[in-house]
Amino acid sequence: MTRSPFLLALFRLHLRLLFWRKFSAVRLAINTTPPPYTGRPIVLYTNHPSWWDPALILLMQPRLLPNRRGFGPMDATELARYPILRHMGLFGIEPGTTRGAAAFLRTARTLLAEPDAILGITAEGAFTDPRLRPITLRPGLAHLARHCPHAIFLPLALEYSFWNESKPEALLRFGAPVRPADPSSTAAWQTALQAGLTETMDALAAASTQRDPALFSELFSGTAGAGIYDLFRRARALATGRRFTARHEPR
Repeated sequence: MTRSPFLLALFRLHLRLLFWRKFSAVRLAINTTPPPYTGRPIVLYTNHPSWWDPALILLMQPRLLPNRRGFGPMDATELARYPILRHMGLFGIEPGTTRGAAAFLRTARTLLAEPDAILGITAEGAFTDPRLRPITLRPGLAHLARHCPHAIFLPLALEYSFWNESKPEALLRFGAPVRPADPSSTAAWQTALQAGLTETMDALAAASTQRDPALFSELFSGTAGAGIYDLFRRARALATGRRFTARHEPR
């Protein structure tokens, strides 16, 4: 699989600028930073609330799970439209087909044979509101887990919420690694994977509704302000000799 560290670094710079422009901040729930899990591959599986999810995973992975080679599946039709994404570690899949499922398992198992690999999967398979319960994960993840019990299956909850700024907060929370009592059972994996992600999503939702930045650590800052209205606030601050900040709340 072609993967260009140079192009990937450039793309991450682009994503950093994009998140800076579009979000107030990217925040991780406190006390949920995962350990490095050195020597074992990781499958990072998430819910799928928005278009931003793969970009957010790609942006934060070297910050929170460094020194790993990241990969991820993408609809083959869409990947054909953006072939440069192959150089970012994405590989094509054919959702909803037996051939596609077999190809996904074959590729994923090959990647997870390497101890420094990390495979990111939006496991719901379609955009889904983060408050919808029960959650349903595509069955391919459980089949992969049964074939790769040596890997760490790590749930990651994602959410995008408006708090007190004009732009939304991108929120993340890691859960505990998932492993069922019977790792040889696909059904047991399916139940455990869904339960692990549900618990993580519920915890993130509870923190998000508090609208309290102290419950999160800031991974990346973004922009704030209210457009033309800030011209008057800036002028008043200049006239009174006070420092101007576009944010409604202190950092």
